[in-house]
Amino acid sequence: MDVNIVEIKRFAVHDGDGIRTTVFFKGCPLRCLWCHNPETLSAERQLAFYRHKCTLCGKCGAVCSCHSFAEGVHSVNRAKCVGCGKCVAACPQSALALFGETRSVDSICVEVLKDKCFYDESNGGITLSGGECLLQSEACRKILSEMKRNGINTAVDTCGFVPQEAFDRVLPFTDTFLYDVKAIDEAVHVQCTGRSNKSILENLRYIDNCGARIEIRVPYVPDYNDTQMEKIAEFLSTLKHLVRVRVLPYHNYAASKYDALSLKNTLPMRLPTDEEIAKARAIFTSVGIRC
Repeated sequence: MDVNIVEIKRFAVHDGDGIRTTVFFKGCPLRCLWCHNPETLSAERQLAFYRHKCTLCGKCGAVCSCHSFAEGVHSVNRAKCVGCGKCVAACPQSALALFGETRSVDSICVEVLKDKCFYDESNGGITLSGGECLLQSEACRKILSEMKRNGINTAVDTCGFVPQEAFDRVLPFTDTFLYDVKAIDEAVHVQCTGRSNKSILENLRYIDNCGARIEIRVPYVPDYNDTQMEKIAEFLSTLKHLVRVRVLPYHNYAASKYDALSLKNTLPMRLPTDEEIAKARAIFTSVGIRC
């Protein structure tokens, strides 16, 4: 079985307990205005062009007709791009990059098993992330079951906007769910992500009732979901298997990726202050949630 991924990141320390290897899947059903991984939104392979690195050498144009040069301007015809990667290999300045590759489940398992000794020493493991990894839930099931067969801790990082059946496939092989909660009010969620949160909250209730170990990730984005913290805390306080909440301060580091991919930059302007983040965290601890 093949799977579409963006990258396999080794020695990750923010995607679950201990030292981990994180597999970033390509494709996401949400369109969060603050997305910091825009290269994972589309399920298709995508060419990125970092214009500031380009020296107009023309080597990419010599191997690919998608690239043209006129009056000192390098243009990319994305409609013609088939994601072959020839231009990326030809560029001497790393001004071009290809996001997305098709890998077999077996090859992914072989790669992540290389660092088993580090997982064992640090109580780490592997994390499936994205994008939304559960859009490819059968592949996730195969990878996770192979990891459990090898005694490796597993985590699934999810936005929750997938059919319940996707969770059923991976529940027996997942030690921890890293679950995003962005808003409780549906109108706010739609405004921020383009989708209703009804199934997201229902799925969270479902895996909690199934006894899954859950860590909640709450992105804090001023002027967008900052008014939702009390409601999120109230909702989460009713969960039985919640181990912690992480409040993630919004950042805009991904701006260059939007430009490189010719995507509309939807990143909010205002960043949260330290005081705002401290106040948000205090809301969760005030109802007895580890934050």
